[in-house]
Amino acid sequence: QVQLVESGGGLVQAGDSLRLSCAASGRTNSIYAMAWFRQAPGKEREFVAAITWSGGRPYDADSVKGRFTISRNNPKNTMSLQMNSLKPEDTAVYYCAAVIRLITRFTTSQVWEYWGQGTQVTVSS
Repeated sequence: QVQLVESGGGLVQAGDSLRLSCAASGRTNSIYAMAWFRQAPGKEREFVAAITWSGGRPYDADSVKGRFTISRNNPKNTMSLQMNSLKPEDTAVYYCAAVIRLITRFTTSQVWEYWGQGTQVTVSS
């Protein structure tokens, strides 16, 4: 089992920056990759970014390329999402996810095995 706890959400204005963090515990030495998803009211959960745990290779959704940066700190078992130039359409609950088996389709929420409780990000115009 892997436990995930997100932090860092809040209310900001358009153009501001925010940094989300996800702390992992449990079977962290078995993690293959971690990711961020988000879900706005009335919408499906959407892939934001992912990163492999050992190689640190990042994958970003087109909607956040150039604005969001995913990173991980293996010794601390944490993952972060630096969000710059935030837009009102970035408003959503952001979820941290992890998987311990090898996957190839990072953008599909169903393949991720462990989820955090989510943290709210609200961007006002």
